Amino acid sequence: MTIDATIPPGKDKPTGSILNDPKVRGIIYQAVTLILLIVFVYWVVMNTSENLKRANIASGYGFLNGRAGFDVGQSLIAYSSDSTYGRALVVGFLNTILVAGAGIVTATIIGFLVGIGRLSKNWLIAKLSMVYVEVFRNIPPLLVIFFWYSGVLAVLPQPRESVALPLDMYINNRGLAFPRPVFDTGAQFTFYALAIAVIASIFFARYARKRQMETGQRLPVLWTVLGMLIGLPLLTFLATGSPISFDVPVAGKFNLTGGSVVGPEFLSLFLALSFYTASFIAEIVRAGIRGVSYGQSEAAHALGIRSGLTTRLVVVPQAMRIIIPPLTSQYLNLTKNSSLAIAIGYADLVAVGGTILNQTGQAVEIVSIWIIVYLTLSLSTSLLMNWFNAKMALVER
Repeated sequence: MTIDATIPPGKDKPTGSILNDPKVRGIIYQAVTLILLIVFVYWVVMNTSENLKRANIASGYGFLNGRAGFDVGQSLIAYSSDSTYGRALVVGFLNTILVAGAGIVTATIIGFLVGIGRLSKNWLIAKLSMVYVEVFRNIPPLLVIFFWYSGVLAVLPQPRESVALPLDMYINNRGLAFPRPVFDTGAQFTFYALAIAVIASIFFARYARKRQMETGQRLPVLWTVLGMLIGLPLLTFLATGSPISFDVPVAGKFNLTGGSVVGPEFLSLFLALSFYTASFIAEIVRAGIRGVSYGQSEAAHALGIRSGLTTRLVVVPQAMRIIIPPLTSQYLNLTKNSSLAIAIGYADLVAVGGTILNQTGQAVEIVSIWIIVYLTLSLSTSLLMNWFNAKMALVER
């Protein structure tokens, strides 16, 4: 018979409180939190329902089939005031995609150039790049939008005094006028040829990379891809009798006639988001390049590789593994900052939705559409960039 020396004879072993068990406490805390969350959601739903009844507003999305009754300044699809609210939201959504996509491409190009420029050995280029970054990075994006809208585009000359640009383009305080393509019968074959050229370029680039890894020999990928992307559609275009023509804007006595016009709202928002986001991308690029060991550049120079090729073929590919994750955040920020378009009257999703909300009073439904759309755009961008990041990741042999 063994006796526990820690327990006095004749006394039972003391039993602690159940609340002293960490697992039990964790379950209790989670249960209380869940109950409070359910009560809060129930209160919000009931309160919203009562407010809608009091305002005599029917819930649901049936209002999207009603007549909009208002015009939209810029539309990528056919739209008029007789269109439905649903089509108006589609127009706003497409305008959001347009400015966000164009802004991402432009901001990436400017950001990479400025980021590399900050590391340039040329004193003037390095200082100009530094000034650009420090100026735009420390100004709120809304002020940058107002700068382009009121300080640059608004002071341009009237349409009858439009400034002529290359390629038959004109710019004035009403926007940028450019030639509008007119497609005749057979124009679709040119686009088919372009699609085939893109697919062929992808396969050729993969083959060239595989061959380089196996033999060390490099094929002229750039010139070959450019030849396919330009040559094949051009030959198809000529072979089908040049089915694509252009409606060129013509300067008249009081206004421009013909062509297409991009309004100052889009231009100011596009330029503001591009230049603002590019300042952050530039710092990301600079940090990524700094993160690559300088020994990599020294080894490339020892092999006789020029500085430009060293940056493009040795440093930047390795820096991309550092650049891509924070670059994703900047793309998401640019997409969400496009909602500031309402400040200058650009018809994006938020601006169009706000007009519909004021006319119908369907606040819950409109806000839910905003949330779903921006959440979908953000998650799609994240998935795409995560896939690209995985493709660029260093794979050990």
